Amino acid sequence: MALYLIGDLQGCLRPLEHLLQVVDFSPSRDTVYPLGDLVNRGPDSLGVLRRLMALEGAARPLLGNHDLHLLAVACGLRPSGASDTLAPIVQAQDRAALLDWLRQQPLARLEHGWLMVHAGVLPEWDCAQTLALAAEVQAVLQSPRWTDFLAHMYGNQPQQWNDGLQGWERLRVVVNALTRLRFCTPSGVMDMKSTAPPDQPPAGHLPWFSAPNRQTQGQMIAFGHWSTLSLAQPERRPVMVEGTLGLDTGCLWGGPLTAARLGPVPGSYELISVEGLPGGKPAD
Repeated sequence: MALYLIGDLQGCLRPLEHLLQVVDFSPSRDTVYPLGDLVNRGPDSLGVLRRLMALEGAARPLLGNHDLHLLAVACGLRPSGASDTLAPIVQAQDRAALLDWLRQQPLARLEHGWLMVHAGVLPEWDCAQTLALAAEVQAVLQSPRWTDFLAHMYGNQPQQWNDGLQGWERLRVVVNALTRLRFCTPSGVMDMKSTAPPDQPPAGHLPWFSAPNRQTQGQMIAFGHWSTLSLAQPERRPVMVEGTLGLDTGCLWGGPLTAARLGPVPGSYELISVEGLPGGKPAD
């Protein structure tokens, strides 16, 4: 049995198929954990969803910001952006099944000793709170109120977590942290604009994983979302820092598609990469 954590796919079906072939992936034996942003910007988001869905329990993805955006666009709650490549899913005959499968997926997992999120974790959240808050969003997405949630999901306010937050504001902070976060202040005020590399933070901010009093210190965390984290390096390798592993190596933007095959020793892994799409520039 092999376990793989895999970075952002963003509709890049061909690199995904190549990677599964390289590792001799068997759905009867192995499990893959895509870390969110399964769709959008790439050439075959429909193919990626169909492929992962066909793997059934062998694929255990997370939701990223682009996946939530797809749900909102498909429901007519948000216009499709100029660089979106979501139309084939929205127009597909099996769209209902694909969208239903997608909204069953969580925003965080704790499996095999790794806390998995798409983007980041606020410094004041420990592992248990992160999972509990992600479960609140998942419960709404799986409820009859899921379209109401999507209608209120967008926005950058509040910028900071407060245990007293309720309603849509509470869920919006959770979504922004788990699917969009890169930089925050030491006290957890989020910046939702910068896509810069970690050594170029906005004034007064730092990468979320470098927050000095982060409550998840000591917990192994795998995440995606931050392509400039690896694209800033000539070798375009995943970044392991402060006990976290960033696996978005910019497959969509000229970097490779990378997976981490978990080893038998807790925290150990082997990196496997295949060629991604040519050209492009990093984006959120």
